[in-house]
Amino acid sequence: MRLIKLKEVIEKTSLGRSTIYEFMTDGRFPKQVSLGAKSVAWLESEVDDWIMERIGEREV
Repeated sequence: MRLIKLKEVIEKTSLGRSTIYEFMTDGRFPKQVSLGAKSVAWLESEVDDWIMERIGEREV
């Protein structure tokens, strides 16, 4: 299990910061994990699963 910061989430998904947070609000992207007062990260496996779902939708 690995936690990744926003910069890496952006690199992996090619989404912008505001789009990631908008998708999270809409329930269309994995929620972040609080690491402390001003630090958050995402589970890499959940981000990877989200990417695979997008790929699966393309094939339908």
